[in-house]
Amino acid sequence: MNGRIKDKIAEIEQYLSELSYVLPQTFKEYQKDFIKKAACERYAEKIIAAIVDLAFLIIKYKKMQIPENEIEAFDILAKENIIPGDLADRLQDAKRMRNIIAHEYGEVDDKTVFYALREELEQDSKAFIKAVGSNLL
Repeated sequence: MNGRIKDKIAEIEQYLSELSYVLPQTFKEYQKDFIKKAACERYAEKIIAAIVDLAFLIIKYKKMQIPENEIEAFDILAKENIIPGDLADRLQDAKRMRNIIAHEYGEVDDKTVFYALREELEQDSKAFIKAVGSNLL
């Protein structure tokens, strides 16, 4: 496996570990602690950006079709059987959520972000890393 791909996987794993230290257990605590909320949102941005970077590294490494945008990268990986289609859909949703957080497109729904951080982001990130690893070895 390409060294840059390994490094990007390690970066995602590091961010996930760091997020676990700051992510509150309950939505009430998340909503009340603006410092933790801000830190969690920043880690979400970093994790999702690193996942997008990893998707592009894989596409380049495997010499696949170049996506027209970041969201399309996950469709290409699904089409090439690198990741399952349902995971591609969830990662596209994560990318859209990141855009809302990072660029303040509309109102950020704290409950949706907290649920995504607590229930989805770690699992989807690990599923992506696992799928990538099994397809590049």
